[in-house]
Amino acid sequence: MKKRWTMALMLMMGMLLLAACGAKTYAALPINEDVDICAICKMQVKDDAYATQLTTKDGKNYKFDDIGCMNQWKEENGTENIGMDYVRDYNDKEWIEYSKAIYVYDASLRTPMAYGILNFKDKASAEAFVAEQGIGTIMTAEELASHDWKQNTEMMEMMGDHGHDHGHGEEGMDEEGMHGEGEKKEESGH
Repeated sequence: MKKRWTMALMLMMGMLLLAACGAKTYAALPINEDVDICAICKMQVKDDAYATQLTTKDGKNYKFDDIGCMNQWKEENGTENIGMDYVRDYNDKEWIEYSKAIYVYDASLRTPMAYGILNFKDKASAEAFVAEQGIGTIMTAEELASHDWKQNTEMMEMMGDHGHDHGHGEEGMDEEGMHGEGEKKEESGH
């Protein structure tokens, strides 16, 4: 009987040790518009569907106003030290793991830094957006790895204020940040 208790105790200690050494979780942090500044472009990070963030394995959190800025950070700093990266669903602003999100790209899509990429929590939402707007290429996180990440310089000039307008209420755009019917640009590749 003593041997069983010893084995049970050793098993429990082993499980606790494994749990303590298990994968660290990196939760998405809330956006505070009063203090959060994009780690790349130094613009204010709005609490909206365009905000992204990542946390390094050593616990440092970086926030971005556009997924293109987060990509630039990854290019400059590498990805091996990233604990988790998040984007927000375009429709409900819920945080989604970068690798699990579905993306829609079109150069005419209005984003804070004119990268033209929107994030969705599932393929059905992305497909519905593309069907409704009549433009956009649906991409996975893996496909974004080979994306060219060019900013729409014409849109940056049109938006002014270093491009940071978050796609709302500009002349020539509808409420969704899209060009009106007569101004749609041709779908561009990635």
